[in-house]
Amino acid sequence: MPSTFSAPTRNLDVVTLHEILRLRQDVFVVEQACAYDDIDGRDLEPGTVQFWAGSGSVDATLRLLREPDGTERIGRVATAAHARGKGLGAALMQAAIAESRSERISINAQAHLGEWYAQFGFVRSGEDFLEDAIPHTPMVRAR
Repeated sequence: MPSTFSAPTRNLDVVTLHEILRLRQDVFVVEQACAYDDIDGRDLEPGTVQFWAGSGSVDATLRLLREPDGTERIGRVATAAHARGKGLGAALMQAAIAESRSERISINAQAHLGEWYAQFGFVRSGEDFLEDAIPHTPMVRAR
């Protein structure tokens, strides 16, 4: 199993934070051609935890948000092209689920990844929708 790391955003060193944000930019903005507001202010909310994996650099990342209603949300799940298929994303999902403190975790999955998220116990919770011109499926995982 790959090594994973986690920390509240406010506790990250500047190099790690830079690599997380760069990876998200590389995957979502450049590779998927989505001009969107990645630095949305949610990374700095109290309770937001960043997860990452890699050896010497950040090769995969996601964030766990704690919502005001007590639920949690996983988002910004990204793996560098050169690191895909090595289990990094799965290791991060398992780590985030293990760290979760709520009875319910939500995710807005890119629709083509719905089956991948299902392996972690996520099930469809609504109708598909477009976000940044990419079909997404709302999903939830209950304990």
